[in-house]
Amino acid sequence: MLHNPKARNTARLTILLYLGVLATLLVTTFYPTPVEGVSVPLMLTVKLLPLLAFAVPVFRGHNRGYIWLAFVVIFYFTQAVVSAWLSEGAAGPMLLTVLTFLLFTTAMVHLKVNRPVAS
Repeated sequence: MLHNPKARNTARLTILLYLGVLATLLVTTFYPTPVEGVSVPLMLTVKLLPLLAFAVPVFRGHNRGYIWLAFVVIFYFTQAVVSAWLSEGAAGPMLLTVLTFLLFTTAMVHLKVNRPVAS
């Protein structure tokens, strides 16, 4: 629920970044090559399921969902930083690092902007 007209912009940006993180995770599963000997549906489930659990709260703008999304995104950010470091700056992990950082930041800004009006 959006409590403020300014929250509409931060909610849209958060949704855009959320979809970007999902797309990046999907693309990096198949590019440059899938890991041999690992089930692709299993990899996609492990990568995407924790984030997909927050699809409804993100698209509806529920503050509590944004808070929990931020906690989960921290794990994705950590994994992306480690992958970027180990791959010496490969494009996929670097993009995921930037997107998860921006997703976390915009979710927190949205929570700040979208405070319920005190009565």
